[in-house]
Amino acid sequence: MMDLTVLIITKNEEDNIPKCIASLKGLAKRIVVVDSFSTDNTVSVARKLGADVYQNPFIDHATQINWGLDNTEMDTEWIMRIDADEELTPELAEEIGSRLDGIDPQVNGIELKRRVYFLGRWIRHGGVYPTILLRIFRRGTAWCEQTLMDEHFLLKSGKSICFQHDLIDNNTKSLEWWINKHNWYSNKEVQDHLEKKRQMETGVTMKPQFFGGGQAERKRWMKNVVYYKTPLMRRAHWYFLYRYFLRLGFLDGKEGLAFHFLQGYWYRFLVDAKIYEHEHMGTATEGRGDLKS
Repeated sequence: MMDLTVLIITKNEEDNIPKCIASLKGLAKRIVVVDSFSTDNTVSVARKLGADVYQNPFIDHATQINWGLDNTEMDTEWIMRIDADEELTPELAEEIGSRLDGIDPQVNGIELKRRVYFLGRWIRHGGVYPTILLRIFRRGTAWCEQTLMDEHFLLKSGKSICFQHDLIDNNTKSLEWWINKHNWYSNKEVQDHLEKKRQMETGVTMKPQFFGGGQAERKRWMKNVVYYKTPLMRRAHWYFLYRYFLRLGFLDGKEGLAFHFLQGYWYRFLVDAKIYEHEHMGTATEGRGDLKS
């Protein structure tokens, strides 16, 4: 086994957690689950599969992740963060196992390429694949930025490299659950949008930049500097057309049409409608707290 601890954040993930942990078999010295008081069998399933389970009230993902890093007695050289609905491909597991011990001492972070599935299909187009994320780092060299949405790990020192093989994101829950989750996300997105400028000015979040940064910085630059500067409501139309036609989302078939429409148009339009509601009606948007459904 590698000198590696894996951190998993959960809430009602009994259907997803078995395949997640199974993909880590024989790789990690320790698996830590931080659960926000699941009402299903997540805790018992995770413990049965060998994970150390801690419970902590959920405020937001970044707070929960940082709580897990600080309060679960991790002592391995490397730490990996993975979602309960994610799993390693066998090729990625083999790559981690064969390369991690020999990493250059100047490298403190390892980026992984995420492959998203929706309605059972790999979404290859529309700018979705690959999503490159810093997910493995030396203990004490990274932290999760304190933001409500799209939180990323930031290295305190050293450099990062990207592994070749894929991390799979394949949630097995229903489309109804997905819609409820994204309605919840939209509240977080509105509040995050209102807080983002202040956070960037104080330096407590990753600053968006198009040149000189990684994929995450470029995406945040496009979102904050380009997308949010275009007209409210209209930008969701333009973003969907960009993803579906210019970035070839139509090649992802019926499943891709559903994904790019729901995630690239419906969700973005819902966020704009809630921003409009906040600005014109003074409606408070609660972005913190757990998913209620």
